[in-house]
Amino acid sequence: MSERRRTPRPPRRSAPVPTVLFDGLLELVLSLPRREPCSASPRRLASLFKDLAREDPERDPEELCDLIWAHWIAHRDHSACSTMCAAIEAMDHGAFDLARPILDRLVESQPGWAEAWNKRGTLAFIERRDADALGDIERTLVLEPRHFGAVSGFGQICLRHGRLAEAKAAFQMALAINPHLCGLSEAIDEIGWATRSQFH
Repeated sequence: MSERRRTPRPPRRSAPVPTVLFDGLLELVLSLPRREPCSASPRRLASLFKDLAREDPERDPEELCDLIWAHWIAHRDHSACSTMCAAIEAMDHGAFDLARPILDRLVESQPGWAEAWNKRGTLAFIERRDADALGDIERTLVLEPRHFGAVSGFGQICLRHGRLAEAKAAFQMALAINPHLCGLSEAIDEIGWATRSQFH
């Protein structure tokens, strides 16, 4: 999911999601610092993430994020890149019915591409198919445990279902990876206020 998406305030609730899906993904999220990205991950990402994790990085944090997303979205297979571009264009224009089968084909043909799973998870989130989104977030993080967009996306889904503790843990993990994410510190504070109000 995109790192620039603000914490949503949906007008209605999504369909119920089995607790086991939240619990399993939370366990994965909490284990991310001990996990390594897949072997196909570009080597240059390591130095970009190292700089990004600093409070005062050498490069502008937004530039670093743009470079990281550029690496994530790139693929050595030109056909896969073209398919990804087509899916993104469809999503940008709100053509979700068109984007869905494109992304389905992409994850089937490129199951080791973390960003293919992330984009399909983003679409599922937009369409409020949260159980599907959680499954795709899981596949994203298994391949790329540094994917702060996917981690924060998990937090957003947790918020949507009133799972405040899980949302807070996800947002804290996303900030541990990328401390420059917009809105997450505020979201954590809001969760703290909401939690305290439950006991007053």
